[in-house]
Amino acid sequence: MTPYWEHYPHQADMGVRGYGADIAQAFEQTAVAMTAIMLDPVTINPTTAISITCQAPDDEMLLVDWLNALVFEMATRSMIFRRFEVTIENHALRARAWGELLDFARHAPAVEIKGATFTDLGVRPVSGGWRAQCVVDV
Repeated sequence: MTPYWEHYPHQADMGVRGYGADIAQAFEQTAVAMTAIMLDPVTINPTTAISITCQAPDDEMLLVDWLNALVFEMATRSMIFRRFEVTIENHALRARAWGELLDFARHAPAVEIKGATFTDLGVRPVSGGWRAQCVVDV
């Protein structure tokens, strides 16, 4: 499966979905989908890398923890991210996220992501790969 992401509407918030050949790629694509709610990811120059680790009792909780860790990093570092490299083993995630400092004039963010929620949460195999999804609060 070729990795890709998509949005889907959900009341006042927005759903994010990521697809990939494996669960790690699906998590990577879900992160890109979350970024794309705020701004066009193509405008991000992925020159600075940070590391993120998370652990959870199951894949669904791990997805929420992963996305919320990214929201935390965006808020505390004033950064936005475009490229992600995720590994997952026994519900433990290790990742690198590449991005740059947010430039309001150049990036023109449309909204701020407040966090990932448990609404419509799911991580499951689909034909040819994996799908990860949830609703994010904007």
